[in-house]
Amino acid sequence: MAIFFAFILAAILGYIYGHRIRPNRRLQKIMRELKEKCSAVLEDEKKGVYKTIVTENQNSSELVVEVKELAVTETGQVKVQYLNAFYKNPSFRTRKGTELLQEVHGLLGEYLPKQEIEWYEVNGRHAAIKEFVNELDTIQNPHTARK
Repeated sequence: MAIFFAFILAAILGYIYGHRIRPNRRLQKIMRELKEKCSAVLEDEKKGVYKTIVTENQNSSELVVEVKELAVTETGQVKVQYLNAFYKNPSFRTRKGTELLQEVHGLLGEYLPKQEIEWYEVNGRHAAIKEFVNELDTIQNPHTARK
């Protein structure tokens, strides 16, 4: 008789685990991954290109810098992170990679004028993703509630 009750109890616990607990964990994991991917896509929204002319020893070249917006001040200055840079005239300076980014940081500083940065186009996809992420955060679903 005890074996029969143990079998019934194991079946009930197996059902609860298989149909309630495990799918909830999978759903929570998928929603977490989805939010991470959406936030990575939204990070592209704050990128742009800044161009300027650099002159040294009567030689000049256009410097093109890809930047990422970190913050905006009240005066219209943008605190930026330098992602990539290059000179249009490659013989002007020969530094590359992180050395060039350090040189650019020294030349331009941490803040650039917002109106001089050509921001990448943001289409309706970003707005839809923002709305989707906000909706994910506000859903009151018992299957995604953390316990």
